[in-house]
Amino acid sequence: MRIVPIVLIFSFLLSIAVVNAQAPAGPIKVELREESDGWKLYRGGKPYYINGVGGQKELDRAVAYGANSLRTWGAGEAINILDDAHAKGLTVLFGLWVGCERQGFDYDDSKAVQAQLERFTEVVKEYKDHPAILMWGIGNETDLFYSDFKVWNAINDIAKMVHEVDPNHPTMTVTAGLDVAEVQLVKERAPHIDVYGINTYGGLIGIDKEMRAYGWEGPYVITEWGPNGHWEVAKTTWGAPIEQTSSEKAASYRERYAKGIVADEEMCLGSYVFLWGQKQETTPTWYGLFLEDGSETAVMDVLEEGWSGKLPTNQSPHLSSILMEGKQATQSVRIEAGKPCQVVVKVEDPDGDPLKYRWELMPESTDIKSGGDAESRPEPVKVMPRAGSGGGTLNFKAPKNTGAYRMFVYVYDGNGNAATANIPFYVHND
Repeated sequence: MRIVPIVLIFSFLLSIAVVNAQAPAGPIKVELREESDGWKLYRGGKPYYINGVGGQKELDRAVAYGANSLRTWGAGEAINILDDAHAKGLTVLFGLWVGCERQGFDYDDSKAVQAQLERFTEVVKEYKDHPAILMWGIGNETDLFYSDFKVWNAINDIAKMVHEVDPNHPTMTVTAGLDVAEVQLVKERAPHIDVYGINTYGGLIGIDKEMRAYGWEGPYVITEWGPNGHWEVAKTTWGAPIEQTSSEKAASYRERYAKGIVADEEMCLGSYVFLWGQKQETTPTWYGLFLEDGSETAVMDVLEEGWSGKLPTNQSPHLSSILMEGKQATQSVRIEAGKPCQVVVKVEDPDGDPLKYRWELMPESTDIKSGGDAESRPEPVKVMPRAGSGGGTLNFKAPKNTGAYRMFVYVYDGNGNAATANIPFYVHND
């Protein structure tokens, strides 16, 4: 009889314990309850308020700052993140990307609609018992630039399937902003939707009143929120949208979180801030909560305070203004081709950190899409600082080629924080 060394037996048992510890433990039931003081979300029998991020990057930072959930838009990205999210204590709004009319999906094509339903059925069956799942997000902004209302019937069929296959997780669909027609269509054509999701930016404050006025009686979640959208802001005379500075964005986030999200204790179950990451959408700085190099702006200070109740020990620089030739962006700055010009920004750091400035000049983006569809980043134009440049001042020559441009500034404090701003201007030769 062979005698197995005790150390090998211990190692074998330890390996089993490690595997079991890493393996998902099964579904955690998520419930919606209408109580005397309004709608509440429960997970595993305990109240659960969503402090969520829209994106799948920098999850350790999300947890450290007080977030408890993340949003995905499509099944592929959700599947890839489930285990990691669960290991970090985060839940997942599991997105099912429903075909959009603006992207060529035809809801008169019954075979395509049926194939979509069957594909989602397989996904739900496969992943419904994962403990990270919070809800199923069925469709995102399918109401954007559409005309075929049958999309809501298709969404209802998917939600009905989810209810039949998965008794543990609610269903949600998400619209672009809020409109009385969409609310009524969801109510009438998609009664299997449990939670209304809203992507909203400048119009966030007041959504609570609109939800009630438009007839929605169930719970809702703010599924995207952030700065003023590029479609909501003032424009230059040549049509360039004027982006908020990072400090202006931080002020907007603070007000919208306090007055537009946590203030509605009766119907709002929480929110997912957008975008927990970085992307090119109109500009490379408009929506991302991180810069391309991973730096954070003052918006993150606001979120950390809102989620955890305390400000970070080191805060981001505050940028109070950006001027070109003494003019603000709203004054539609025009510069003669090749002419010397000056950009000045005023920045202060709340911690007294020394600041480093970086400038970037780009042509105005012409690859503008809808609904967050992928856009290409314009190629930068080389800038040669001239005499007198330094700190918050840049002296340079305007490009020789006429057209619309933006000058970006990035101000770093050496502690992973930054302030950003940009100013659009038009180069002419007349």
